[in-house]
Amino acid sequence: MIKQKVCALFTLTLFLTSALAQNPVNQLDKDGLRHGFWTKNYHKTKEKRYEGVFKHGKEIDSFKFYTLSGGKSVLSAIKVFNETDSIADVTFIASTKKVISEGKMNGKRFIGLWTFYHKNSSIKMIEENYNEDGLLEGERFVYFKNGGVAESAHYKNGELDGESKWFSEKGVLLRHTHYIVGELEGKTINYDALGDITSEGNYSNSQKKGIWKYYEDGKLNKEINHTTQEVISKKE
Repeated sequence: MIKQKVCALFTLTLFLTSALAQNPVNQLDKDGLRHGFWTKNYHKTKEKRYEGVFKHGKEIDSFKFYTLSGGKSVLSAIKVFNETDSIADVTFIASTKKVISEGKMNGKRFIGLWTFYHKNSSIKMIEENYNEDGLLEGERFVYFKNGGVAESAHYKNGELDGESKWFSEKGVLLRHTHYIVGELEGKTINYDALGDITSEGNYSNSQKKGIWKYYEDGKLNKEINHTTQEVISKKE
């Protein structure tokens, strides 16, 4: 009986040793680069910080990243890498396990199309595009929970540039304006919740310039020259 126990223990030890040898963790290759499966904990804790596979120093396949919540590791992001470049498909996750946002990253830079979701929901909240430098580029949309557009804007190299619109939850246009390199420029029209014009005029370098018209109940109420701050006309 004793011999059988010793034999069984020896066999188990041999199996575990062999398994560990076949699946080493946190190993370096001959050049000192991370290779194989790696996992790291937060400093002086047993709580996981990340885990994933390296191939001669390069992240490959799926990496999981964790944040500390209440002293415990909670999955916060998944990045899926390939072997050819530094671009990864990224999903950020809330502690409720709902997806917060998803898109592509090159290192720490957002690139391409990114989608953000309403809190604890799978309904889209924002869609925006980034250039290779990680700056907003092209169209950006903000959505209400009912799916309607709340805001639409155009960006160029990280700055508002072009047409921008704001809408009510019922789809009524509230503001229509234009930007050039981050500054309000040209015609702007503001509307009330019924779609009636409340004011219209021009901006120059984000300052009101020239004659602006102001309305009440859809009718012209006053005109102001904002270049000179002179009231041109006002309904009595």
